[in-house]
Amino acid sequence: MKRLLLSTIFLLTLCIGYADEPMAEITFDKTSHNFGTFSEKNPVVTCIFSFKNTGNAPLIINQAIASCGCTIPTYTEKPVLPGQKGEIKVTYNGKGFYPGKFKKIITVRTNAKTRLVRLNIEGEMIASDSTGNKK
Repeated sequence: MKRLLLSTIFLLTLCIGYADEPMAEITFDKTSHNFGTFSEKNPVVTCIFSFKNTGNAPLIINQAIASCGCTIPTYTEKPVLPGQKGEIKVTYNGKGFYPGKFKKIITVRTNAKTRLVRLNIEGEMIASDSTGNKK
């Protein structure tokens, strides 16, 4: 009986200690961006996803991976302290691709309470003939 009581107290202490552990939390201003329409003559478009560490521990972005090689994410590599801001810059390069609509996903892995966040971009690259007019 003593052993059961001591084990229960130990487990409760462990759980309470873990619940109070500082954790980072990532909060984005937005998680999707629509580029609208743009010409294949200027096929490179960029947007920025701003975020804030709303937790109480340093936030570290471990990686940001795009669903396609045409999309390149770059991000704040040093730890973002609680209350501070960072950003993920996403560049879509449509050069060499057929004009049309696209949707891409950027998967962001962090040490935050929410370890995985997905960002979305979309738009439409329109064709231009050699005179610069839309087809």
